[in-house]
Amino acid sequence: MNDVERSRFAAADSGGADRRRAPRIAPLRSDLAAAPAPASSLEMLRARARRPGQASFFYFDPHFQYNAVKVLPGEYFVANENMAIVTVLGSCIAACLWDSRMHVGGMNHFMLPDSDSSDSSGRYGSYAMELLINEMLKLGARRETMQAKIFGGGQVMHNFTTMNVGERNTEFVKQYLQTERIPLVSEDVLDIYPRKVVYFPATGKAMVKRLAHAHPESLVAQEALRGNAATLARTTAGGSVDLF
Repeated sequence: MNDVERSRFAAADSGGADRRRAPRIAPLRSDLAAAPAPASSLEMLRARARRPGQASFFYFDPHFQYNAVKVLPGEYFVANENMAIVTVLGSCIAACLWDSRMHVGGMNHFMLPDSDSSDSSGRYGSYAMELLINEMLKLGARRETMQAKIFGGGQVMHNFTTMNVGERNTEFVKQYLQTERIPLVSEDVLDIYPRKVVYFPATGKAMVKRLAHAHPESLVAQEALRGNAATLARTTAGGSVDLF
């Protein structure tokens, strides 16, 4: 895997040594606000009590050499540890939130924007986003220092065209983040691809792999784009979004 330049936080101006300043309250620089992220063994992760909707399939990822958890549709996971959060998306959306001050990150995986009934579960975006934010707040995150990356919303099957499920999900999550004033710093959405997303909650770094899709007639055109794949994913502060 090629080395990818990682974004860095600009160092705060220290000023002159004899200059008097008021003490800073709750500095936003991540290197001042949080200790290095710990790592937990698979046994420790599996032994923890599981909340409703929380992902619980833990394994060791040999590609990234990290302990990982797989997030299924309707599930979420939040952590401040050196581990990976993994999901596979079609028309669904995964929102990845990261607190740049506390190094807390999380991912959800929802299938539709809203429920037509009284069903409240992580399968629906309105509940999944609220659940993800609340679980991050429990680990010390704050709304004003959160940022978001979103993935998915692909038109992966021909018979989904008239339903526009991926488009509806994408439009919903963007509007939700705007309403909550959580900046969207990167995205890899829409198109015709299923996607595998690997998210590192301690650093905010995300990686995306485009998977085989259900549109054979588009293979030739998409093969041509692979040579310039770096332009298809944005790289931003708080960890980049890379293809792997």
